[in-house]
Amino acid sequence: MKARKLKGATPAPVGRVHGQIGVHMKSHTDPIVLDPEGPDIQGEIARIRERGPVTKVVLPGGVLAWSVTDTAMLKEILSSHAVSKDPRQHWPAFREGRIGTEFPLLNWVNTWSMFTAYGPDHRRLRAPLVPVFTDRRTAALEPRIQAIAGDLVTGLEARTGGEPVDIREHFAYPLPLRVINELMGVPQQLIEPLRKCVDGIFDVALSEAEAVANYHAMIGLLQELVAYRRDNPAEDMTSTLIAHADDPATVFSIEELIGTLYLTINAGHETTVDLLDQAVFLLLTHPDHLAAALDGTLSWSDVIEETLRFEPSIAHAPLRYAVTDFVLGDVAITAGDPILSCPAGANRDPKVYGDSADTFDPTRTNKGHMAFGHGPHRCPGAPLARLEALVGLPALFQAFPQMKLAVSPDELGAVPGFIANGHDRLPVFLR
Repeated sequence: MKARKLKGATPAPVGRVHGQIGVHMKSHTDPIVLDPEGPDIQGEIARIRERGPVTKVVLPGGVLAWSVTDTAMLKEILSSHAVSKDPRQHWPAFREGRIGTEFPLLNWVNTWSMFTAYGPDHRRLRAPLVPVFTDRRTAALEPRIQAIAGDLVTGLEARTGGEPVDIREHFAYPLPLRVINELMGVPQQLIEPLRKCVDGIFDVALSEAEAVANYHAMIGLLQELVAYRRDNPAEDMTSTLIAHADDPATVFSIEELIGTLYLTINAGHETTVDLLDQAVFLLLTHPDHLAAALDGTLSWSDVIEETLRFEPSIAHAPLRYAVTDFVLGDVAITAGDPILSCPAGANRDPKVYGDSADTFDPTRTNKGHMAFGHGPHRCPGAPLARLEALVGLPALFQAFPQMKLAVSPDELGAVPGFIANGHDRLPVFLR
């Protein structure tokens, strides 16, 4: 099949590596092997970009993929019908059973939801979530978010003594956790077990046995949630989705319902934790911007958007697949090739942000970013994440304007894995 050219692309010779993926023949260097622990995500992305805007990487488990770090090219493929998120249709290695349970990213590609669907299936599976995340319903959550943030601040204020407090654990984590649990209607007895499972989903360094066990545990908990809400319906997302699945006029199976809940709790929880975590860290390490935010000369919205650009919650978003042969930039992509979108790379594209791409600057004019994706798969929960940050950050810093890091930045560690982009801990002195 002749490779078709995507907008702005120039063809180049192409070869094969282990029968899996095309190779840009201008470079004979080995692909960059992604570190599954993710200790230096931005440094690794910088090394990937040095190889070119579309370059080979090795995913955990030995799977070769194309990493796309160029903003224009990433937008192009995320909007193109030539790229799919459905491995059952468009990833031959998955379809033919060559991707086994040992693949560390299996749980990111095999759970059936709009996240892993293509074309009409994607539109069908996305439809039930649209009413959940309308602007009106999101705005209606603001009083509850304010109350939760206020409750967390009160708990922090009650702490006596000068011991450090892990602000990730005691503020950045519980705020979105409580919001998403209320949104989904999660009963108290399932909250902590689900939190543990979400942590495991983002940790791609788990062993095969640990990852499989964690996945099955999470699916079991979500089945318990559905059973509970069948018996105790309420004004929550799970009850709404159950009603949709029970409607004979719709096509929405129980498996798809569970997959949608799986996607929502993972995408709507950990990502907002990391947004809050990174925003707090960046303000504490840029006191001039913090002072400007506190005195009103810098808007909290500007802080949030620049945080999303500079340190997006999702560094690499697995996984997409070429539906047909095409050319991207000067690289030929072959049908079936896996593609790893890299929003953290696109968000620091020097062609878009110039020499200051690697500088945190909430005053910059262009704070556009791809932290929530682009195209048909753009995150429907983006307004909720922004609202949680817009409520939570000023509540925290207005209560503790003298907050300081309790350790040096290089002691904070990173969230395990190369997908989520956050700190392992964020100890601070509140006063």
